[in-house]
Amino acid sequence: MLSILSGRTRIDFMGRRRLALGLSLTLILVSLASLAVRGLQFGIDFTGGVLVEVGYPGPVELAAVRKALAAEPAFRDVVVQHFGTTRDVLVRLAPQEGRTSAQVSERVLQVLRRAEPRVELRRVEFVGPQVGKELAEKGALAMLFALIGILVYVTLRFEWRFAVGSVAALVHDVLITLGFFSLFAIEFDLSVLAALLAVIGYSLNDTIVVYDRIRENFRRVRKGTPVEVMNISINQTISRTLMTSLTTLLVLIALFLLGGEIIHGFALALIVGVVVGTYSSIYVASAAALALGVSRKDLVAPRAERTGDGAQL
Repeated sequence: MLSILSGRTRIDFMGRRRLALGLSLTLILVSLASLAVRGLQFGIDFTGGVLVEVGYPGPVELAAVRKALAAEPAFRDVVVQHFGTTRDVLVRLAPQEGRTSAQVSERVLQVLRRAEPRVELRRVEFVGPQVGKELAEKGALAMLFALIGILVYVTLRFEWRFAVGSVAALVHDVLITLGFFSLFAIEFDLSVLAALLAVIGYSLNDTIVVYDRIRENFRRVRKGTPVEVMNISINQTISRTLMTSLTTLLVLIALFLLGGEIIHGFALALIVGVVVGTYSSIYVASAAALALGVSRKDLVAPRAERTGDGAQL
């Protein structure tokens, strides 16, 4: 019966859960170490700074713009990217003491006009460090509240062991994604934070699909052990999980390669999150519930006993 229910694939996922645990712990430790030592390279959304948008009469190469600005000592940490078209350029600069945003933008324009006199200033925005600090705090609170809400929802819908397993998988995904951005010094801005929240939703959806099948099989497979039931369930959902992840990744890779530099961070965070989230929905969430001792009696309502006169007890 077990072989029939497991479908075509018969991979012993839970048999490799200790190996997966070692891999996950290694990645989490590397991520935490990188976050502690290197931290995140926050964008001006969080640190504060000046954003200058300029327009060129024709398409312009970003390398040439960066080279022109890098010649100015105050602009060495500048971030340059296309905005909308190859003629519009967005320049992001860290805060500069003793200069207003108007003075900074005027200096940027002077430097760029040395190479192209017809450059036009489109807009200037200033983000104060206090605003950036508030955004960082609110972003962290948003993720915390999301995880608490998920814990309550999964507890009510399934069982508390599954709730802990799902939250463990989501924390696993977020930490590894943050560690990736820290380790490779990739800018972390509001778009990346939005991608992290999207990763939480995506990973949770995958986990709920697996949990639904586990609950269903606990009711159908009366003599199977928890390990066997989980293996059956994961094998039955693996094709759906992989197809969903692959089609999502195709879109994200296209966005990363063709969407322009302005959404590179957003697309990259989602790519890493989808890969890690697919892995965690297979191994981390189910393995955590199994480690906490989930069994058939936790998910199957006890049968009512009947007395001789037909009344239920």
